Amino acid sequence: MSDNYTEQKMLFGQFWFQGELCILFADTNVGKSILAVQIANSLASGTQVNTFFKNEVPPANVLYIDFEHSTRQFEARYVSAEGKFIFSPSFYRAQFNIEHIPDSTGDSEYLKKEIDSAIARSGAKVLIIDNLTFIQNETGRAKEAVQLMKHLKFLKEKYGLSILALAHTPKRAAARPITQNDLQGSKMLINFCDSAFAIARSKLNPDWRYVKQIKQRSTYEEYGEDNVCVFNIIKAGANLQFEFVCFDAEFNHLRFKVAPTWNEVMKTCIELSNRGYSQRRIALRVGVAASTVNKLLKNAGNPDFDYSCVTIDGVVNDEDDEDDEEYEDDGNNANDKC
Repeated sequence: MSDNYTEQKMLFGQFWFQGELCILFADTNVGKSILAVQIANSLASGTQVNTFFKNEVPPANVLYIDFEHSTRQFEARYVSAEGKFIFSPSFYRAQFNIEHIPDSTGDSEYLKKEIDSAIARSGAKVLIIDNLTFIQNETGRAKEAVQLMKHLKFLKEKYGLSILALAHTPKRAAARPITQNDLQGSKMLINFCDSAFAIARSKLNPDWRYVKQIKQRSTYEEYGEDNVCVFNIIKAGANLQFEFVCFDAEFNHLRFKVAPTWNEVMKTCIELSNRGYSQRRIALRVGVAASTVNKLLKNAGNPDFDYSCVTIDGVVNDEDDEDDEEYEDDGNNANDKC
């Protein structure tokens, strides 16, 4: 492990580190802005979103450039009968209206100039852009978002910034794990960022979202498909926020149209075993008990295997299961698993 790695400080746990240009992407109305504002205020106040997701830097000026919401829409999220939510005085929100761009100035050049000016005026050390996809849709050219990403990389070096850029995903199947291919304009954008993470809906609860690491350069993958972070979107007084629920396998939160057949489960178990997955990790991935995985792998290639001894929810039916050979257990049974 390099010295450079050990010196970098977390902003939002393993998802985003100081000095990085990071992308957060998700489908529309999933909660990107809610989490981004929560992270922004935590950095401005020197606190952290949750004890699992450390902020290792002192309070800093945070500039949140909002292309998505009007002032009224933003304020409506952070008000209740008790009053308005009080943000840190180091949290600066800027709002741009692309319709007001002078005709004599190109869209991209105008945005670059205005963002540079806002950073200088606010003294920001953290910059959050909400969001890249809005810029792309308004200009009608994907290259505008790419040009902005290049400029953000330049600004990162010029001002010593940590940058979080939000982006949308195109329409995606809820039964499929989220990947970097779900980032709109992914091939052009993902190469310009140091890290990326995504938010997706959970089938288990309409208010639940899970957050997954997609790309990382400064750390290892801790929150991948076998260990996503599950949150509940709540309104605590006037504060709309992500509340941590648990860690879990992404598979458990995907929405399937039909249950997989046992032949499909057997095939998946074999493939994952050949890739070096432990039996417990396979169990988390396919959604069955680890003892069921053990039974399936022992009978791989056996055309006479009786599938009635197991059920699709992982419950083993035969009474002699306790006498089966012990299955592999990697011991990762955290108390905060769902």
